[in-house]
Amino acid sequence: MTGDIPEKAAIVQRDGETYAIAPHIPGGIIYPKTLRKIADLAEKYNASALKLTSAQRIAIVGLKEGDLDSIWGELNMKPGAAIGLCVRSVKICPGTTFCKKGKQDAVGLGLKLDERYHGMELPSKFKMAVSGCPNSCSEPAIKDVGIMGTAKGYNLMVGGSAGPSPRLADTVAKDLSEDEVLDMVEKIINFYKGYGKQKRLGKVIEEIGLEKFKAEIGL
Repeated sequence: MTGDIPEKAAIVQRDGETYAIAPHIPGGIIYPKTLRKIADLAEKYNASALKLTSAQRIAIVGLKEGDLDSIWGELNMKPGAAIGLCVRSVKICPGTTFCKKGKQDAVGLGLKLDERYHGMELPSKFKMAVSGCPNSCSEPAIKDVGIMGTAKGYNLMVGGSAGPSPRLADTVAKDLSEDEVLDMVEKIINFYKGYGKQKRLGKVIEEIGLEKFKAEIGL
């Protein structure tokens, strides 16, 4: 059985012979021309399926190894950070851009975070999400950094994760402005970079204690 090919952002499939790739679609927002191109190329290269992922990407599934360079070249899109020790795609709800229930601009803030950090190498995988209201459709409470909009601003949560040992994030600040969120996230990323151990942020917080973590990032 072959393995993943990180340099081609290709994930081996269950058959051990074909691969899936996932172009980066910031915030899951895609326009008809790009959607049509993805579908046309999937058909051209005999992909077995297109899969909408939980990270708001479109995975092109069932590609031959020999076609990977060609399809990436024709897509002319960056790969989504789906594997490796890095910041994954930022998950974003519709927020005030589209949703009648939105309290804050999840799309604007989320796209800024995605542009700054997507693909950045870190000690472990690192997930972020921004929701525009307490309904939390982007699931910020189970992300390493989760941001939830309220009528008064943004609440900042840290240390969440899903997986076999799920952990709900700790809320460390409330009623923040967008600029304050961006500043705090930068401090969290810098702290995590310097910590150096291959552990999810929630494990780091458990190891050093929440109060010490807050002190490290200036809270």
